[in-house]
Amino acid sequence: MRVKLKTVVFGGAAAFVLWLLHYFGVFTHLFERSYDSDFEYPYEGNVQELVSQLRNREHPDIPPITLYNYTFLSACKKKCEDDDYPQLRLVYLVKSALNHFEQRDAIRRSWGFERRFSDVPLRTVFLLGTSGDQELQRKIAEEQIMNGDIVQADFMDVYFNNTIKTMMGFKWIMENCLNSKFYMFVDDDMYVSTKNVLSFLRDPTDYPLLKGNVIRSDFELPEDVKLMAGYVFVSAPHRHRMSKWYVPLSEYPYHLWPPYVTAGAFTLSKEAVVDLFYGSMYTKHFRFDDIYLGLVAKKVGIEPYHCSEFHFYKKPYDIHSYRHVVASHGFEPEELVRVWNEQRSAGFA
Repeated sequence: MRVKLKTVVFGGAAAFVLWLLHYFGVFTHLFERSYDSDFEYPYEGNVQELVSQLRNREHPDIPPITLYNYTFLSACKKKCEDDDYPQLRLVYLVKSALNHFEQRDAIRRSWGFERRFSDVPLRTVFLLGTSGDQELQRKIAEEQIMNGDIVQADFMDVYFNNTIKTMMGFKWIMENCLNSKFYMFVDDDMYVSTKNVLSFLRDPTDYPLLKGNVIRSDFELPEDVKLMAGYVFVSAPHRHRMSKWYVPLSEYPYHLWPPYVTAGAFTLSKEAVVDLFYGSMYTKHFRFDDIYLGLVAKKVGIEPYHCSEFHFYKKPYDIHSYRHVVASHGFEPEELVRVWNEQRSAGFA
């Protein structure tokens, strides 16, 4: 009887351990496919050829598999029109939550201020979805009347729709603002130094002065550069079921993601925007926006460029430690304004 009881206890314990291993994805890793040897992700044909056809205004050989056909409730159609500056230098697209009025106001009073530099044409818009809250929508409509910088589309503004929010930003650029050399997508809790963004975009490979002590003021990235830059990760899918970012094999079977820039802050050249937008039409939707753009970039042949001064975490702050920071995560509204003012006074923002 005692032996039988021990057997039952041992069997139960073993079953529990096996369940835990299954729950935390240990067994799942055994069935992952190698990203390095056989990567494919729908659509599995020649996406670069289809992008080329769309760029040339030709009818593509294959119809798109993914279209973000949401309607703009507020499109800021004339936001990028400027008779004095037919080509803008930089456009910020801030991914903001519906009720983050204070965050948006803080950005307008700090790094999103469009007249920060008199000789550099900048624009800032805020990307929003919708909710069923009519009072909240009324306040957003008033905010748009006052500031004229809300780009809102009719999708539900929830965390797992961030890919939709991002791609509606791309769609807005294509339809209303394709006259800027660079674009920067930013979350609304980020500190950004516009001065450092502009310095970085002059020559990303030499920021901050990695190759010498003299700024090459005559250097300019060519118009046809396909730049996608930020903090680049190469990481593995989360297979444990308790994770917010759990991904089953049926959704993504490989052991690694393609290289991707963290979604909190990243920059794009105009040519990269066009390729990624058209490439998204032939890339199956994925709910994590940074991973999705990494998938699209892989398919269209854009290699993300890494810069450690795009901080996906909150870099510990003091005045001099932020001298070269392009972006840093996790700022409350008033803290953001205070830090930005200090950095501007020090000549770093």
